[in-house]
Amino acid sequence: MPEPIIKVKNLEITYNKGKENEFVATRGATFEIYPEEYIAFFGPSGCGKSTIFYSLLGILEPSGGELLVKGENPYKYTPEKMVHFQTSTIGIIYQAFFLINSISVIDNVALPLIFQGVPPNVRRKRALDLLKRFEVDSKADFYPDNLSGGQSQRVSVSRSMVNNPDILLADEPTGNLDSISTKQVMDALEEINQIDRKTVIIITHNAAQLKYCHRVFYFKDGKLDRIVPNPEKKQIAKVDKTKILVTEMEQLSRLYPYNPPDDLKVKSLVNFLTQELTLDQVQRLENAIRMMVDRKTEEEKFYEYLCADFDAGGVGLNKARARKITDRIVKILKESKDIQRYRRRLLHGDLFTNQDELVNKIREYLMADYGGKISPEQRAALKTAIFDRLVGNFRKEGFEKRLNTPLKDGGVGFNSQTAYNMTLHLEKMLIQGLETTGGGH
Repeated sequence: MPEPIIKVKNLEITYNKGKENEFVATRGATFEIYPEEYIAFFGPSGCGKSTIFYSLLGILEPSGGELLVKGENPYKYTPEKMVHFQTSTIGIIYQAFFLINSISVIDNVALPLIFQGVPPNVRRKRALDLLKRFEVDSKADFYPDNLSGGQSQRVSVSRSMVNNPDILLADEPTGNLDSISTKQVMDALEEINQIDRKTVIIITHNAAQLKYCHRVFYFKDGKLDRIVPNPEKKQIAKVDKTKILVTEMEQLSRLYPYNPPDDLKVKSLVNFLTQELTLDQVQRLENAIRMMVDRKTEEEKFYEYLCADFDAGGVGLNKARARKITDRIVKILKESKDIQRYRRRLLHGDLFTNQDELVNKIREYLMADYGGKISPEQRAALKTAIFDRLVGNFRKEGFEKRLNTPLKDGGVGFNSQTAYNMTLHLEKMLIQGLETTGGGH
């Protein structure tokens, strides 16, 4: 694995330090970003993501902790070397474009090359090549105030690449654009990451853009709350495979990007258990399930709350429905403990002393819901499929397909409904078995 291109450890940034209006903007952020990664800084306004972003750019010195770019602390550079860092190591795309209206588009793109001492004819050729690449070369000799928003941002992208930087920082690059221009800019950034093999870091509030990234850094209240790898991207950084197993967690993260993982676990269970309840009933059920997930209530108290009349503060379910939900919640939470034990041992490399015992238990949990007969060959094939899912050899869809494939073709030989039910059951165990404590790492 390559060395990190950016390394941040216990980073703190305080505005007006020592003054009456002192404000701590970032608290103890620790992370590493690797060459050729595409990273999103994601979170609400005021969460600290822009502060760290501009610290990486070299214009906001940390108050504490460590920040290294390509193994060096840029804040120890001489003024001359800092200029070189900010124009050659780092490229920047701003939301507001910051094009100079008094000079032509091509001169805007070529401008950073002046500070590198590049001859005029070479500057113009390099700038024009980039404008052609991003399909704005027809505007090369226009002035920026004649451009649309999308064209202006593609000129900005061209300018950011003119010095061939190692790292491209994009600060809300689509914040002022319509949907068509947004896609053009996002596709351009993806091309820069994949074709030019540049490290790209983007600040965004748009959850739909997270699919472009290898990993998403979620910020909240000045802290790095969590780091979520994208299961649809081949990872460059070393990540725990178990963190990219649960497709549903990723889907819920995109639907509820500001919710912490424990909230998403609750929503997963509620989605599993409810169909026709009102929104108010669902909200109360979520609160009750959260108490169970956090081990703050007991089984019978949970059941009684589900049965209690809605007007009396309960969920208002009939007794049969309440008992069924209670039994399923208790069962899944119990089963998820084995998933947690499995993953901890997998993470620490001491799994295989009782691997069979753990996988067999998980298999029996799934089989308990299956009323049909199963051959010894099917039992063995199911065990193998469970193991492959647990270690991340394939995703949810692959597991379901394996169950529904005939034995002779390497599957388990279940019908489609059984395959679906068992897959759903295992996914609920997986999501509840995720470790969600310990910050953003």
